[in-house]
Amino acid sequence: RRLRVERGDRPMSAPRDPAQANARLVRRLLYAALGSFAFAFALVPLYRVACEQLLGIKLSGDAANAAELASWTPDTTRTVTVTFEGKVAEGLAWRFAPDARSMQVHPGQLYETTFSASNQGPIDLVGQAVPSVAPSTSSIYFSKTECFCFTEQLLRGGETRAMPVRFMIDPALPDSVRTLTLSYTFYLNEVATRRVALAQPASAPSAG
Repeated sequence: RRLRVERGDRPMSAPRDPAQANARLVRRLLYAALGSFAFAFALVPLYRVACEQLLGIKLSGDAANAAELASWTPDTTRTVTVTFEGKVAEGLAWRFAPDARSMQVHPGQLYETTFSASNQGPIDLVGQAVPSVAPSTSSIYFSKTECFCFTEQLLRGGETRAMPVRFMIDPALPDSVRTLTLSYTFYLNEVATRRVALAQPASAPSAG
């Protein structure tokens, strides 16, 4: 004869440990974040190849080849206007602007200009500048030999600093291009900013 089991006779499952459940959730979120980062990081080489090889847009933030630049002959018969722009992305409490709005340059000749950056707050912040050249198809003719964009930049609270840029225009720049715009956008480097904060000695407790 089949036995009937009442609902109240069923064994009760052990209550879940909230700490273990939270730990599992954190691990899943961490794995998802790492997967997204790896996927995005893998796309960078493809994006760089597409821009530089197919579209002719130069994305490299490295210094130009010194030997190649040394082989250029200045074209003093031609003048190109280079304008400068500076922006700060949301989240970075800095002021950043070019010291000169424009320059008249000869292709094949080395020039220097400066930008000024100022940390408006009391906290030390690390920024990373991302350059761009317009028109974008002419960026392959714009070469930087020295630039603050090559490395991350630390500004202490309230600090102001001049940031130089040395550049040359390739004499092969098409004659139809008479104006180039070099612009920079500074972004907050959160990882480097935390690293700087952790490296600072803890302040001594005040006497009671």
